[in-house]
Amino acid sequence: MKIGNIDLGSRPVLLAPMEDVTDRAFRLLCRRMGASMVYSEFVAADALVRMVNKSLAKLAVCDEERPVAIQIYGKDPVAVRDAAQIVVERAHPDVLDLNFGCPVKKVAGKGAGAGLLRNVPLMLEIARAVADAVPVPVTAKTRLGWDADHQDIVALAEQLQDCGIQALTIHGRTRAQMYTGTADWTLIGAVKRNPRMRIPIIGNGDLTTGADAVRAFREYGVDAVMVGRATFGRPWVFKEMRDALDGTDYDVAGVVESNSPLLSPDWQLDVLKEQVRQSVANAGEYGGILHVRRHLAATPLFKGLPDFRATRVAMLRATTLDELFAIMESVRPIVQAHAACGAAAAPQAC
Repeated sequence: MKIGNIDLGSRPVLLAPMEDVTDRAFRLLCRRMGASMVYSEFVAADALVRMVNKSLAKLAVCDEERPVAIQIYGKDPVAVRDAAQIVVERAHPDVLDLNFGCPVKKVAGKGAGAGLLRNVPLMLEIARAVADAVPVPVTAKTRLGWDADHQDIVALAEQLQDCGIQALTIHGRTRAQMYTGTADWTLIGAVKRNPRMRIPIIGNGDLTTGADAVRAFREYGVDAVMVGRATFGRPWVFKEMRDALDGTDYDVAGVVESNSPLLSPDWQLDVLKEQVRQSVANAGEYGGILHVRRHLAATPLFKGLPDFRATRVAMLRATTLDELFAIMESVRPIVQAHAACGAAAAPQAC
């Protein structure tokens, strides 16, 4: 699958842009885990135009993470166009992505992100202005519509394509749903089946397993899939999906057939420790640990461990690398034993 001249290979799996999550350290780790392309945190166009240092810092990329997309958002076509030019000049991204899907009130409530679903002419004006202004492929990410009564994505996708958008990511929820309920992929499939669509369609929403990725390509015909919240505390989800799609360690239903050492609990714990190290290298010891706490709280590696509450609290309160790693290493034999117990199919013995 290609976006412009960027070749992402067969059935690519992409890391979604997520505020305060997809910094450079996390993007690098996800690329190593098998992500075909990674996206930055979204950056406010107005802040870039005003040269706000915190926003400019989000443009830092390195060659090891490429191909990389920088995502920006805003509601003023001139500001978004100027911000796009700043991004290209400073970061040289492989792709520039426009955020037309963020549902949070501070963005959508001000008419940007998913708020533009209520002002499609303005959305199209922004898309056209940016596509005409920068020399890299311009893509967009949006939702099915504003609410259940306004799911206009099939027509909107054509309009965005006509504005010069070179790939479209669709999250299978409306803005009104936020992140609740279940993602509806039927309309994503309808966009892909539209004979007038020529650009790649990327599906997003509720993809958590290798089987989910296989099903998305098989049943809805998308050109790529994008993974967001399922990466929290589980960056190896890209390896799971890549293996499923490539037929490694999975049968056609997405069921693990072998005990790969690269998916063992030991390996997963080492990956989490590496994530902590990279976060600390990126943001300093305290800032890096603070940044990675949500991943440690969300990781499935620690789910179901007996009498783990006190250990979890201590882990999330740790403020130094030595303290945190000592706690994580103390958990290793518990994780190993819990995994062995599950493999023996004897939960009563755990």
